[in-house]
Amino acid sequence: MGTSAGRGGPGTSAAPPPRPGPDGAGAARPTSRDVARAAGVSQATVSLVLGDKWAGRVSERTADAVRAAARELGYRPNLAARSLRLGRTRTALLVVPSVTAEFFAGVYTGAARAAGDRGFGVVLYPSPGGTGPARDPFDPARASIDGVIASSMAAGALAAVRGGGLPLVMLDSGPGDPAAAATVNFDAGDGLRQAARHLLGLGHRRLAHLAADVDSWTFRERARALAEEARGVPGAGVRTERTALSVDAGRRAAERALTGPGPDPRPTALVCDDDVLAAGACKAARRLGLRVPQDVSVTGVGDLALATAVEPELTTVRLPAEAVGAAGMRALMAVLDGGAADDTTLPVRLVTRGSTGPPGG
Repeated sequence: MGTSAGRGGPGTSAAPPPRPGPDGAGAARPTSRDVARAAGVSQATVSLVLGDKWAGRVSERTADAVRAAARELGYRPNLAARSLRLGRTRTALLVVPSVTAEFFAGVYTGAARAAGDRGFGVVLYPSPGGTGPARDPFDPARASIDGVIASSMAAGALAAVRGGGLPLVMLDSGPGDPAAAATVNFDAGDGLRQAARHLLGLGHRRLAHLAADVDSWTFRERARALAEEARGVPGAGVRTERTALSVDAGRRAAERALTGPGPDPRPTALVCDDDVLAAGACKAARRLGLRVPQDVSVTGVGDLALATAVEPELTTVRLPAEAVGAAGMRALMAVLDGGAADDTTLPVRLVTRGSTGPPGG
C-alpha cells in the first residue's frame, strides 16, 4: 500500500484502452482494477482511498493519484455491491415534526448535502404526532436504513422508528440524551438572551413573551434565558402568553398581551419564540392601531424568509438550520464508521432590523 503512485512512473502500466461492451459497441464501465493499473497501486489501495479509509494507511500522494486516475477514467464505485458487503443500505432516516416548515427544509438540505458527499441517501419522514410518538415507516426499519437523525423531537418518541438498535443522532433536542449516540444543538437559550439584552439596552422594561405551547427542551431554555436576563435589570419584567405556532395564533396571543385586563401597563416589546408568531404580533399591533416599533417592538426566532417580507423587517435570531443538519449527518457517519461523535453546540446570532426601537420612540 506504500507503492509509489506517480502516473507514468516506474512499474506503472498505462491505462487500458476502452473495452467493448456486451453488444460490441461502446466502452464498458471502468473497474477498480483499471484504476489500480492506471495509478500503479493495488486494488486494495484503490478500495481504501475511494472508501475514504486511507488516512494513516496510504500516503497522501498515493491517495491523490488514485483519485486522479478514477476521475480520468470516469470510475464510479459500485455502491450497491459495497452495501451488500458491509450489510448497509447507505440510507439515513431524518425524522422531523413537519415537512412544510422552512426551518426543517433547511435541516434536510444540510443533511442531504453532507450525506451526498459520502454516497448516502436521506429519507425524510414527518412524525404525524409532532414531537411524538412517531410510527415506524418501514417493516422492519433495520432492513431499510442504517441510522436515524431526529430534529426537534423527544428521544422517547422514536422507539418504533429506531427499530430497537439503530444509531440515533438528536438535533435541537437537548444535550446528553442517553438514547442518542450524539447530539447537535443550537445554543437555545442564547437566542432569547441576545434578544432580551437588545431590548433592555434600548430601554424596554415591560416585555411580553409569546411562548410556543410546545413542551420541549428548546422552548424551555428560551423561556429560562429570557426570564433570567429580565431579572438582572431593575424594573424589568416578563409577562408570558402561551400560543400555538401559527400566524393567527400569534396574533391572538399578541392581542391578549397588548389589551389584557389588570393594572399592569401595556408591554412595550413582544418577544416571540418563532418568526411566524412575530408576524402575527405585527398584525395584532396594526389592528390595534399601534405602530411597530414606535409603540411596540417585536422580535422573532428563525430568520425565515418572512422576516424580510414583513414591514418593518423583523429583528430575529438567526438559526443555522443547514449547518445543524450537516453536523448531524457527519456525526451519524462517524458512528457508522465505528467511531465516536462528540456532542456539538452551534452558535446563534441576533439580526437587528426595523421592528425594534426605543420605547415610545
